[in-house]
Amino acid sequence: MRKESRAPRVSAGADRTLEKSGIWRNLYLQSLQDGSMSLESFRSSQEQFFHAVTFFPRPMAALVGRIPNPKARIDILHNLVEEHGEFNEEHFHQTTFQRFLRSIGSDPEKINAPSAALRAFNSVLTSACVLDELEVGVACMGIIEHAFAGISAIIGQAVVQRRWVRQEELVHYALHAQIDERHAEEFFAVIEPRWEDPERRYFIEQGLELGAYVFDRLYCDLYTLAKAAELDGIIKAIPESTADPGCNKPGKRT
Repeated sequence: MRKESRAPRVSAGADRTLEKSGIWRNLYLQSLQDGSMSLESFRSSQEQFFHAVTFFPRPMAALVGRIPNPKARIDILHNLVEEHGEFNEEHFHQTTFQRFLRSIGSDPEKINAPSAALRAFNSVLTSACVLDELEVGVACMGIIEHAFAGISAIIGQAVVQRRWVRQEELVHYALHAQIDERHAEEFFAVIEPRWEDPERRYFIEQGLELGAYVFDRLYCDLYTLAKAAELDGIIKAIPESTADPGCNKPGKRT
């Protein structure tokens, strides 16, 4: 029997917002599911996503300090503790994602600096959680958790089906597919009582739309990065003897 939701109205609003955003039809997820994304492209995009994983607890921590009611604050505080592996460094979400990267052939110690797309995403979360109305920040973070539960299931299933990762070795995404619906509900429960107030509902809806937009935008950008990596791989595979020398042709100077 399914447990009754602690935030039915905000959760329903989040579902409507995600469907409207088109995130489930995002090209990144579609290309993973239809088999058109290569492992190399997926690997390079996930290396960039690592910068979102490591940053996500920071705006969450700022948001916790803005919630005046300690009872309302405690669930999100526990969420923050879970992000830090219940104080066990081996289970930090940053650490589990590094293990996932190694499982697909990446070296987490050699990841490139965050691209502008990742900086933009992280900056929006910071602004929403620190500078905007409380409802905006809470709803924004909550809908990202809500979406990531489904996205984690899609990615986990795709990498196993394509035999990039064995089921028993699937880390990070398997965990988030299980826990992020609860995390989302914990965010939504903070603002559920404010749904009846039209003025505060406006800010809740703004936060839901903002979170859905930036998360969909992030995966659009990851898709672009993945295709760029694929093109780069094709260019590198072309033998030098067949490559166009362009203007660097041997010969006399004129």
